[in-house]
Amino acid sequence: MKQVIVDYIPFSITPTQINEAMKENNGKLVVKGVLQRAEAKNQNGRVYPREILMRESKKYDENFVKQKRALGELDHPDSSVVNLQNVSHNVKEMHFEGDNLVGTVEILTTPSGNILKELFKNGIKLGISSRGLGSVEMVQEANGDQVTKVGDDFELIAFDFVSNPSTHGAFLYPMNESVDNTQTPGRTCGDYCKAEDIINHIIRGE
Repeated sequence: MKQVIVDYIPFSITPTQINEAMKENNGKLVVKGVLQRAEAKNQNGRVYPREILMRESKKYDENFVKQKRALGELDHPDSSVVNLQNVSHNVKEMHFEGDNLVGTVEILTTPSGNILKELFKNGIKLGISSRGLGSVEMVQEANGDQVTKVGDDFELIAFDFVSNPSTHGAFLYPMNESVDNTQTPGRTCGDYCKAEDIINHIIRGE
């Protein structure tokens, strides 16, 4: 039975990196990093077979990225449909580097995009998350370990920005030459409190 499948990848940039990226992209915030990873167990315990992820990324690239409609939302909806009112970014390009699906993402000047940009400017650690529709199955590997594999019926829907990334070691970073991508994944309660304050200030127009 098909279900909405959500998996996350950590993402972190500094205010200085954001300013430099915007200068180099005519005022637009453009970031690059790993969107999803094949053949590796993520923090949700799921594994995406390489052939399935490659097939779906190719379809997504043809039907959405190249048609400039690879839109994603801020935070994860439980829906298989992208809500245009919550759109915050657009995937401009994607390709494989080994088992990593790497992409370039432009933050849009929508209400959700502006919130996303302010969260980054204030040093909030976020993640990029794949959203798809499909089934999963438990399989036993040669070493006896049980893993949950994404099924052949998987369909890629979108990539969203979220607060709780789950794929290991895949922080996105701004498109400039002075990127420090050595930060390790991790969040504190302070990040959540700070993010909530920033969002409330933006909503109130402060």
